[in-house]
Amino acid sequence: MSAEGNLPQDLPLFLTDADVAHLSDWPIAIEAIREAYRTDNDELRTPGRIFAQSPQEWLRIMPSAPASGKVFGAKSIAGSFTGGLTVSYLISLFDKNTADLVALIDGNRVTGLRTASTTAVGVSTIVPQRALRVGIIGSGFEARSHLTAFSHLMKFADIRVFSPTVANREAFAKEFDGVFDAPAHAVSSAREAVESADLILCAARSRDESPTVQADWVGANASVVSIGSTTPAQRELPVELIGRASTIVVDTYEEVVHDSGDMIAARAAGIDVDAVVLPLQAALSAESQIDTEEGIRIYKSTGSGLQDIVVAEMLLNRARTEGVGTVLPVGIVTSRK
Repeated sequence: MSAEGNLPQDLPLFLTDADVAHLSDWPIAIEAIREAYRTDNDELRTPGRIFAQSPQEWLRIMPSAPASGKVFGAKSIAGSFTGGLTVSYLISLFDKNTADLVALIDGNRVTGLRTASTTAVGVSTIVPQRALRVGIIGSGFEARSHLTAFSHLMKFADIRVFSPTVANREAFAKEFDGVFDAPAHAVSSAREAVESADLILCAARSRDESPTVQADWVGANASVVSIGSTTPAQRELPVELIGRASTIVVDTYEEVVHDSGDMIAARAAGIDVDAVVLPLQAALSAESQIDTEEGIRIYKSTGSGLQDIVVAEMLLNRARTEGVGTVLPVGIVTSRK
């Protein structure tokens, strides 16, 4: 290895959490995700997440070299259990032509932006093209961000929300009532939110990892969104509901099918998951034959580095245009091998 190298001609840019909040834009993020999944189906470009852990700390790395765009990189998620769990997110972007570090981005808000944007793209492939009755389980950040992202691609007829805390669900209903040209109501049970809904958003984890909806609540032609079961130990959807599904669109095939608790439980129950799973890239293709009116359709997500990197590049491009961010006083060396 050589100790010699060159500093980049252009110093890297740092985007703070406040910068990301200023630069975030739902339509542009959604279009960046759509374009990435239309052009990128190479698993070598976006391998599975990498874990390092001990009883005190853990580190998760989500790398991607998208086919689209001018950068590649990774999101690092660092967690510490000292004094209770604390987590930080950092996205590093590198130039595809030079390997120069071009940006470091606080990934705190990026995670929410890319998750809801990807879900909106995925759900748009499985719902009918009409005003939808929406049932939401949960009233926190994920519920808010997903409903907002959905509004850019779908129309709503009615919104019902359930959260175990009365004040939280009532505040959610008040916040969104009429905002998307549809009334929003707080309801007193998860079943009341789900029954007769065209689109069901599961955006709240149960304390004991048991499913948050029951299969017999879900109508015969409903669409269901599952974003909260991302590890083998986590559960969100009942096995019986997965067994009824005519199509399951997934953002990351290997991790959803083989590493999410819902799918592991379905396989153990003898359900042929592979027969109904469709990768998002295929769902977006012109050849896709998803019937959006008949049968239960599920969108299931675990997230991927591809989503982080393409949304981070969108933020970087906007930052350069608007002159937002802090140019770091130093860069890192690149060297020829």
